[in-house]
Amino acid sequence: MQLSILYQDEYLVAINKPPGLLVHRSMLDKQEIHFAIQLLRDQIGQYVFPVHRLDRPTSGVLVFALSADIARKLGEQFAAQIIEKTYLAIVRGHIMDEGEIDYALKEKLDKIADKMTKLDKPAQQAVTGFNRLDKFELPFAVGKYASARYSLVQLTPKTGRKHQLRRHLAHINHPIVGDTAHGDGKHNTFVRQQFKFHQLALTCKSMLLMHPVSKAPLVLRCDLDNNIFNLLEKWQVSHHQLHSLNKL
Repeated sequence: MQLSILYQDEYLVAINKPPGLLVHRSMLDKQEIHFAIQLLRDQIGQYVFPVHRLDRPTSGVLVFALSADIARKLGEQFAAQIIEKTYLAIVRGHIMDEGEIDYALKEKLDKIADKMTKLDKPAQQAVTGFNRLDKFELPFAVGKYASARYSLVQLTPKTGRKHQLRRHLAHINHPIVGDTAHGDGKHNTFVRQQFKFHQLALTCKSMLLMHPVSKAPLVLRCDLDNNIFNLLEKWQVSHHQLHSLNKL
């Protein structure tokens, strides 16, 4: 598998992670043999250091450092929540034009990977801004309604909690399409069967960070995920609008 490299210099490299690819080896997926870290290391011929994560089903901008020192410097930016990230998602229903979700989240723990973690941690502050870019109403009955409604949303997380975007959108009853953990099973089945869409409709579209050496702003962008692009095209989104999404 050849990864799409968005940016590379002697200090860091950014890729467009495809959906379904794990960032690194996990005890939860012992059978998986492909990982972004290993694939990128083999592709560029040098060791890489992860500085943040994307959930396995989420596609988009993923950054690696090329040394431990740069990893530390980038990690400090992520920890300080000064890096600006923009996501695109397709959600169930017609969400309001814009707003902010301010809803604290309990840390999600896994019985295997997090078995040594304290279980009594308080909920952590979590804030997500959103802006609706388009809305759709399809002439198909899903559940108790005569038509199926969806929205294309730009998401800007102000914090970085685990599964924050998926949990926040589910909290306001607009779960992300294709989310098998927090989403709507009937709508997930509908888009799989009707439109052959078999993934999470969430992608990290762009990221603004400060270069750890030059201190200059660095904007990293990726094209819209092909499967999300094709789904929106089937929903009659114009090519002009689709290509404008790549500039976000």
